[in-house]
Amino acid sequence: LHEVMSDPKDVADGVAEMSLSQRKKMEKMKKIQEQKAAKQAAKAAAAAATPTQAGTKQANEVPALVLDTSLPPATEVRVVDVHKHTGQRVKVFAWVQYVRDQGSLVFLDLRDGSGAVPPVLQCVLTGKLAKTAEARQLLRETAVEIFGTVVSDERAPHGVELKADYWNVVGPSDPELEERFNESSHPDVLLDQRFLHIRSVRFSSILRLRSITTAAFREFFYSRDFSEVTPPTLVQTEASNVTDRSSAELRRVFQVEGGADLFTVNYFGEDAYLTQSSQLYLETVIPSLGNAFCIMPSYRAEKSRTRRHLSEFTHVEGEMAFYTFEKLLQFVEDMVVTVSQIVVDKAGPLLYSVNPDFKPPKGPFLRMKYSEAIAWLNEHNVPNEETKQPWKIGDGISEAPERHMNDEIGQPILLYGFPADQKPFYMSRADFDNNMTESVDLLMPGVGEIVGGSMREWDLQRLKDAYAAKNLDPTPYGWYNDLRKFGTCPHGGFGLGLERFLCWILKLDHIREVSLYPRFVGRCSP
Repeated sequence: LHEVMSDPKDVADGVAEMSLSQRKKMEKMKKIQEQKAAKQAAKAAAAAATPTQAGTKQANEVPALVLDTSLPPATEVRVVDVHKHTGQRVKVFAWVQYVRDQGSLVFLDLRDGSGAVPPVLQCVLTGKLAKTAEARQLLRETAVEIFGTVVSDERAPHGVELKADYWNVVGPSDPELEERFNESSHPDVLLDQRFLHIRSVRFSSILRLRSITTAAFREFFYSRDFSEVTPPTLVQTEASNVTDRSSAELRRVFQVEGGADLFTVNYFGEDAYLTQSSQLYLETVIPSLGNAFCIMPSYRAEKSRTRRHLSEFTHVEGEMAFYTFEKLLQFVEDMVVTVSQIVVDKAGPLLYSVNPDFKPPKGPFLRMKYSEAIAWLNEHNVPNEETKQPWKIGDGISEAPERHMNDEIGQPILLYGFPADQKPFYMSRADFDNNMTESVDLLMPGVGEIVGGSMREWDLQRLKDAYAAKNLDPTPYGWYNDLRKFGTCPHGGFGLGLERFLCWILKLDHIREVSLYPRFVGRCSP
């Protein structure tokens, strides 16, 4: 087991240690599963290596398959396009998803990953094609090359079937596959076998929807004349007059998100850090390119194993020039509404196969001030577990009460106007209350916060005042300060966690389900 940590069930955030008895139970369970899997794999391998006498005899009596060159030339096509070639001879490269051996007939379900909503092609092997040793021992995930004629068959998936006249194994599959894991396997087993687990119908659907959603965000930004940039993920302060680059003060330069810590890397003998956000660099771009966005990895060195945190995640960030807070709120709402609809339009059947209950949101979203949220929590007797006292202005609203409020209200909430002492130095103060900031979190039912944004402090003197209020030395911020000296303007931006957005539209309980290879405390492989 990785460390001695479990996902908290009753605590929405943080790390929970296992009891000794729970740890022993988990270790015992994993050991039993591994032993069982090893025995089953050995049994399956032995069975595959020693085919039945009848099967061996039958296979030996079938001569090797030979490609019939007298047939019309075959057109190589992808599975998604097979239906366009009804009545024609084609060649398909694919993986075997399922095998149904009916003696004289062998039915294969083939996939090659093509198409926004990937189809499965049914192929039938008949006659001697179904009697070879390869056909008798054909396993799931075998890579194959198949020639045949496309015929209409309303009983087949998507109304067509491939009647093979020749086939060949490109890459065999091992019988051990069936014993590596199942859906009830220990979570660590599933993560260890991630490279195989992602081939499952459900997992591949999630990954494809992730790809479609990422493209939908780009479509949204490009349609609004944003430029995409690729800021660095290795960051370092320019404080050349500070000798201790590993000091806590320098680490705070790129800590744009609360108390989350930074990953330190050795950068040619100096300390550098993996970025938590590309915001500061996006701010430098807008005088050059205008409104800009990026879709980049961000990192948080938090020892957290909750269902909504990762150490590495995909960050969708945007920065807009000559903006107002009202325009920022409207932009965030418009983005979520539009991107959701794009995904439905492009991959509705696939989306609804994962989450049949999804309904694209419609504006306007509910807007709620931080002070109104404090009042709501008190009115609905939601406890403040940190202070054990009634909620008051200045209290931080942690995930659990925030999620409770969001789920009870049951609609998207633009929660805005947080206290300045809870937010980073760069957020501008609110016109309605100088102790509050022009900041916003977008909360979605079932998931909680998926977007965080704010107007940036664009006046140099007020930015210096913010440093003083936070007890920060402005010196290490060098070029960030200089941005306010050369043509400054009101500007704002936001960051959206792609994985959280996906958890929302797919109604998934755990953020690791939408990450290709999730990274969190104790897990950095495969």
